Amino acid sequence: MSFPRQRPRRLRSTENVRKMVRETELSPDHLIAPLFLIEGKDIERPIQSMPGQYQLSVDRLEGWTEKLNESQVRAVLLFGIPALKDPEGTEAWREDGVVQRGITRLRQLSPNLVIITDVCLCAYTDHGHCGLVREGKVLNDETLPLLAKVSLSHAHAGADFVAPSDMMDGRVRAIRDALDEENFFDVGILSYAVKYASSFYGPFREAAQSSPSFGDRRTHQMDPANLFEALEEARLDLEEGADLLMVKPGLPYLDVIREVKRTFQRPLAAYCVSGEYAMVKAAAEKGWLEERTTALEILTSLRRAGADLVITYWSLDVAKWLAQGTR
Repeated sequence: MSFPRQRPRRLRSTENVRKMVRETELSPDHLIAPLFLIEGKDIERPIQSMPGQYQLSVDRLEGWTEKLNESQVRAVLLFGIPALKDPEGTEAWREDGVVQRGITRLRQLSPNLVIITDVCLCAYTDHGHCGLVREGKVLNDETLPLLAKVSLSHAHAGADFVAPSDMMDGRVRAIRDALDEENFFDVGILSYAVKYASSFYGPFREAAQSSPSFGDRRTHQMDPANLFEALEEARLDLEEGADLLMVKPGLPYLDVIREVKRTFQRPLAAYCVSGEYAMVKAAAEKGWLEERTTALEILTSLRRAGADLVITYWSLDVAKWLAQGTR
């Protein structure tokens, strides 16, 4: 029997050989850990639909900073849950708001930590939408100055990057102009450039208490059927001053990640969202999947598709698994 001279299995024979020829690397340097900050004291409240994730009061950040330092995860993405909500979301830009205090505390605890802050109004408004609302319609242009105010408040507190997630047209330019006018030239913008109106956000809305009280977000978040529109959104955000781009969600949009990276060749993040995390957790609890290998496979696929950075609720777990040498 004749065999080919080339046998790909030779390069899969042992774990050390597989590591030598592995094309895609996943390390703590690639990970961004989301944190949910809530008003109050001594709170570390489990999020029921996201096992292993918590709503944290600012005074509980010290323990989590130690975990981040030990894991060598170098970046966090902060979300705020205010005590009070109103039609404009005014708590979002309050100088002593929960995110603003969280930034200050994290900077004290870990000066080299990269602090990224979500910029949106949905968790701060009593109607749960991402911008101002009039007669049931989310207003675009009237929302932009408010997003700029939120971004400035985060910059004053010490954020490294602001991450607008609202999907209002022109918000990157409005934020960049506001930051530059106050000499925050070094504060970057990680834009949720390509954010789809996805079914995978359900657990997050429980975590951030940001569900809309009426309607949905399809008038401003992207149609899941569209790819070329994603390239236009990314192009516009780069022209307006975005430093980093994001595709959200991750796993159902690997083709989008690949095309955005191939087209623009700019630093790109993928958000492995709450629904992706929760469904693996649920299947693992049932014994239908093995969590560690499934999570690593998902995150590696995001990197392979073209993501330079991955925002994931598995960040601390992944860092531990990689340190143990497990794949």
